[in-house]
Amino acid sequence: MDEERKSSLPDWMRNRLSDDQRFAVLCMLGGLLCGLAAVLFHLAIHHLFEWLWHEASHREPTEFMAMMLLAPTLAGLLVGIGVQFFAPNAAGSGIPQTKAAYYNKGGKISSRTGVWRFVLGALYVGLGNSLGREGPTVHISTAITSRIGRWAFRDPTRVQAMAPVGMAAGIAAAFNAPLSALTFVFEELLDNFAMKALGGMVVAVVIAAAVSRTLLGEDPVIMAKIAEDYQTSAWMLVALPLGLAAGLIGHVFVRSTLGLRGWFKTRRWLPMWIRPATGGLSCGILGLSAYFLTRDMGDAQNSVFSIGYESLEAAFENRITVQIIAVLLVMKFLAVVLNYATGGSGGLFSPTLFIGGMLGALVGAGLVELQDHGHWIPAFPSDTKVIGGCVLLGMGAMFAAVVRCRFTSLIIIFEMTGNYSLILPLMAGNILAFAIAKHLQPVSIYNALLLQDGVTLRKMPAYRGAQDYRKLPVQSIMTHEIFSLMAGETLESALKRISQAQSRFHAYPVVDEEGKLVGVITRHELTDSAETMSVGELIVDQQILSVTTDTSIRDAANRMIARDFQQVPVVSQVDPKKLIGWLTLNDIARQQNAVEG
Repeated sequence: MDEERKSSLPDWMRNRLSDDQRFAVLCMLGGLLCGLAAVLFHLAIHHLFEWLWHEASHREPTEFMAMMLLAPTLAGLLVGIGVQFFAPNAAGSGIPQTKAAYYNKGGKISSRTGVWRFVLGALYVGLGNSLGREGPTVHISTAITSRIGRWAFRDPTRVQAMAPVGMAAGIAAAFNAPLSALTFVFEELLDNFAMKALGGMVVAVVIAAAVSRTLLGEDPVIMAKIAEDYQTSAWMLVALPLGLAAGLIGHVFVRSTLGLRGWFKTRRWLPMWIRPATGGLSCGILGLSAYFLTRDMGDAQNSVFSIGYESLEAAFENRITVQIIAVLLVMKFLAVVLNYATGGSGGLFSPTLFIGGMLGALVGAGLVELQDHGHWIPAFPSDTKVIGGCVLLGMGAMFAAVVRCRFTSLIIIFEMTGNYSLILPLMAGNILAFAIAKHLQPVSIYNALLLQDGVTLRKMPAYRGAQDYRKLPVQSIMTHEIFSLMAGETLESALKRISQAQSRFHAYPVVDEEGKLVGVITRHELTDSAETMSVGELIVDQQILSVTTDTSIRDAANRMIARDFQQVPVVSQVDPKKLIGWLTLNDIARQQNAVEG
């Protein structure tokens, strides 16, 4: 049966439209549905948090504090239960899951995952937790277009091509920034061979952005429109120290998030379903601390809770003091790290822009202070204009440092402001921040999150192509699923298990009763020794060659060749007896062939 008869499309569409025409029509449908889903998700979060804040702020102080502590904690508990028992892919931002689905599952994301992502994301962020909505919107939108693709096509390449269509539509509707949506998908997801999706992406982006603008208005999500151009001036050199600061702080943010997330994943005494609640409670404490610290400095700020774009707009217009900016920067940073690391359901786009904007506001306020004391250049723009410009430069630089999409970090600022006069300082600051962050942490945050979850990245574009794959960590190509032997079992028992599992490998790691690595044994050793012997007897006093997850592919290959080993165990950086994965020379050869091919 050919593709036409197997498709679920109506007869009129199958018979009258070519494959490309059907794809275009379905991309229009996808753009419409993604735009509506993005708007509903935005409104759900907005109105839920507005209701919560209104109810809490009109109560006695004790009740107010109790509500703002319990609401994010309860949301975390609901997310933990939902992720643990119903939707394991609904934690985090959704962008790593989208990438994994595109490359490892042919672009297939279940509708159930999309529904759970919508519900849990709206509850988690709407009840005050400090994550964003753009990443979840991408996941929801991709689930929609994936469902359309599986309904309409049986050609796997067409089904896969619908995933970037949804990803682009989600970004376009969430940010009201259609050009940034296209560049983000190309920088973060697509490889050179994936051009088949481009036409559909453009169609879906236009329709999704049109739906968003029709229902939510023409303005972008951050009201930072610039009425007049910035004249090129010496003050714009601030983009260089700002890019340096953003690169360093962005690196600290990424390492803190990954490190704390990894720590929580190893805490067996803390059930997985309860972890997001601890993050929610932490967010409540930090949000209330920020509220009471800033309440006497002007208008009370609640931006540590939920998304917080209002304070970002206030900083852009120079309506909040330096003290408030500093408090919001620190508290938001901590809240986001804790929320994400504990398994909350929300994205990193909004927090990244918030942190970068607040950093820029601090730097801009410092420039104004220098000018007020006569230590700066004569032709200095107004305070509001300089601080507003620094806010935008900080947002772009932090986005480049954390998300690692250089062109998107430029274009998204242009689309937010409707102005291109900051292009030179933006380019300088963003590229500097990107270069510093990449030097300090070669693997981007979304790929690092996937590696932390044991997802192979061999097929992903960041691990193919022109870059020197030899500098990448072995974690990106190693085998996570390991068939190990027990030191105490007999050779006869080991060979029987190997046969039953059909796991005929050249060698096997050997572990003790506690699961600790004690050696490596080859299949030749297993078959050439007496079956009554134990596995452990064959590896007595063995000197183990192992590598850690962050060892570069080049260094691992050199060590293996020097010792004439075809495989090595991959162990934890902090515990050389903890087995994490398995690396073979074949894995390295496959990666080399993928690059050179």
